[in-house]
Parts: sequence; C-alpha cells; structure tokens
Amino acid sequence: MTVPIAELAPAGLAPARTFVNASILFTVAAVALQICYPLVHESTRDRLTAAVVVTFAMAAALHAVGCIGVPRGLTVVAISVGIGFVAEVVGVRSGIPFGSYRYADSLGPRLAGVPIIVGLAWAMMAWPAAVVARRLARTRISQVVIGAWALASWDLFLDPQMVAAGHWTWREPTPHLPGVQTVPLTNLLGWLVVSAVVSLAGQYIVGSRSVRPDGPMLALYLWTYASSILALIAFLELRAAALWGALGMGLVALPLAVTLVRHR
Repeated sequence: MTVPIAELAPAGLAPARTFVNASILFTVAAVALQICYPLVHESTRDRLTAAVVVTFAMAAALHAVGCIGVPRGLTVVAISVGIGFVAEVVGVRSGIPFGSYRYADSLGPRLAGVPIIVGLAWAMMAWPAAVVARRLARTRISQVVIGAWALASWDLFLDPQMVAAGHWTWREPTPHLPGVQTVPLTNLLGWLVVSAVVSLAGQYIVGSRSVRPDGPMLALYLWTYASSILALIAFLELRAAALWGALGMGLVALPLAVTLVRHR
C-alpha cells in the first residue's frame, strides 16, 4: 500500500507532497467531525453536516491535485460538482432521474432550489470512489463501472439518514427497499445514472496517470463504510438502511479491505 513519494504526480515532488499531506490533515478532520455527528442535535447537527461535507470535499480535492496535478485534479473535482449539481437541479424541477423530492432550508443557501453544498457532497465521495476503482481494477471499463457503484451505493446510507434529519423529503417514496420507507428505488437508479457519468468523466481525465499514494482516499472510503453502519445502527435507529448500505457498498468496500490486507 505504501508508494514512494517520488511516484507522486506531475505537479512535482515538493508540491505533490504538500498537497497530499494537507489532504491527510483534512481527512483526519473529516473523520473527527463525523464522529461528533451522532452526539449533537438540531441546528448544531445541521452546521456539522455542512462542515463534514466541506472538509471531506477538501480532503478529496487536495489529494486529487497532489496525485494528478493541479489542472487535472481541479477539473475532476469541478466536473463532479457540476454534474452532481445540475442533476439535482433537474431532479427537483422534473423528478428525473431521482424521483420527486424537495429540499428543506436546513442545508444553507440554495441555487435553483438546490442547496449549494449539495454539489460538494457529490465531489466529496466521487474522487475516493474513483481511487478505489483504480485500486481494484485495471481496465478502463471496469474502473468506470466499479467507480460508479462505489459512489452510488454510498447513497444507500446517505439518503435515509438525511431524510430522517429533515434535509429533504420525497413526494412518493414507493416502491422502496424493505424497511426503508422514506426513499424510493428511483433514487438509487438516478444515483447510478449520474454516478456513471461522473465516473466516466473522472476516469477519462485521470487516464493512465498514477493516483498513488492512494492510502488517504482508501482509508476515507472504508471509514465511511464502517462508520455509516455503526452510526445508523447504534445512534440513528436506521437499521434497515444500515443493512442495505452494508450489502450494497460492501460489494466494493469488502473486496478493497481484502486487497489491502493481502498487499500489506
């Protein structure tokens, strides 16, 4: 799992090291904030949600810049934000591709009916998902497919949690997964479609370039998986959502964990 710092990408050794080290600091901060999430309530939890998204997204952006250079790294992040945000704007106005839903006022300023921070929420996991896909697969097609599922399956945890927190609601949450009555299956389908576009664009921009050292993003992805299961079961009383998330995201997270153990 350890890769010589000399293999860091195009921006040059010293700048690359600086960006990756900064990414590690933001990764630690994001984890610390997520640990606090179940322990606070109401408006404090709303503010903490925004802080987690921003910190997580910064960790991803800095890592991308450190590994593939400033222009490409920022482009990957910007495309993730742009595609995700546009999809959300279309979604709240037309019900396509996620189903009919609306946002509350709890996530801060909105643009075209969508909280601005939602774009960063797409970016915060898009890059870790892309890095995971490159660790697990070698061909471009398989990297795109795995990256898309790695991103979309995260929403099996995210949406039930955010609906329970009152950040958005669905007009007709049917059909739905057993035990998750608040989120329709159309939402997962929409996430798969949008995630596939994000994954395709991201992998195309990265191309054949190395994304090593990939440890910070792999750790962040596995932490998100494990901590989501724990939080939804032990603190948020969303056991069915925890089960579906464990199964869905586990299709990527568990093989990743096995791969890392084998290559220690």
